[in-house]
Amino acid sequence: MVTTKDIAERLGVSVSTVGRALADDSRISEETKFKVRQAASEMGYVGNRAARMMRGASSNVVALVIPDIRNSFYSTIAHELSKNMEAEGFQLMLAETDDDRMVELRHLRELSATRVAGVIIVPTARPHGDSVKLLRTVPHLQLLRRHPSLGSQWFGVDDHEALRRATSHLVAEGHTRIAYMGGPEELPTGAERLSGFRSALREGGLPDDAGRAELGPPSSVEHGRRTVRRLLKGPDAPTALMLGSIQLTRGVLEELSAQGTKVPRDLSVIGFGDEPGFSWWGPGLTTIGLPIQEMATGCALWLMRRLKTTPDNDGPYTSVSPGSLILRGSTAPPRTKVSPKSR
Repeated sequence: MVTTKDIAERLGVSVSTVGRALADDSRISEETKFKVRQAASEMGYVGNRAARMMRGASSNVVALVIPDIRNSFYSTIAHELSKNMEAEGFQLMLAETDDDRMVELRHLRELSATRVAGVIIVPTARPHGDSVKLLRTVPHLQLLRRHPSLGSQWFGVDDHEALRRATSHLVAEGHTRIAYMGGPEELPTGAERLSGFRSALREGGLPDDAGRAELGPPSSVEHGRRTVRRLLKGPDAPTALMLGSIQLTRGVLEELSAQGTKVPRDLSVIGFGDEPGFSWWGPGLTTIGLPIQEMATGCALWLMRRLKTTPDNDGPYTSVSPGSLILRGSTAPPRTKVSPKSR
């Protein structure tokens, strides 16, 4: 294996000069840095990251800790973050928690042991106390979800307003029996989206029983299928459905297609997120669009700035992006039922 000593002997310089040049030390001239890097490349030198970390240096790895990589929001934002990090000389690592606080803690322990440079985390509903302590030792920010114990650096969406606007569209269409399917209220995103849904009903002058909320695991496609199957049975079935997660939306669309439900004739639907297939599903899904690229770029820029400055520059920071209502063909006024006497 090629070492810094081999490079030093080839160039006729000291080993410390080679080490400093490879570390981009400001005490080394740009000309010397260029010669050292060129020789290292030609000789096939690979830096010993483990040795650097034993000396107390952090790695060039930034971790993205998320609940579920199958959610297109997280996979897309991981792709965008990876590109932004690579441009700055950092590598993105993924860790999946499945919304389990103990799995989250195990990941954070491993990341801390490898001296990860920074962490972007979508936290579980109740992070473990040791997770809180570990994150205090590393630059980090929260994405989408926000838990007060994990600091005040957060990038998210105005979930309340996004759901309020979308539900208001259904109310304006004349629907008075609207069901909402979303994540549990213990998740900050779940609470905000449910609050936005209920606000729209109140603003539309509808009674409390006009809206029915079905809360459950937001990452379960099967939960979406089972719930909509149950909702559509019986005389009080909703005429409109408001969804509060991408995976639940996928499950609902699969079940409606399997049942042959006519959208929007039999049921108006507004989804959450905008996966590629949503635009051509049935009549085209009306849905809440999320500013994924903008959020990923903002997260990357903030964290890169934090990693390259002193810890003193670590004050509160909040970035709230608006969602957008993308109108397609899956919503319409409720169909008026014809009574037997009028036939």
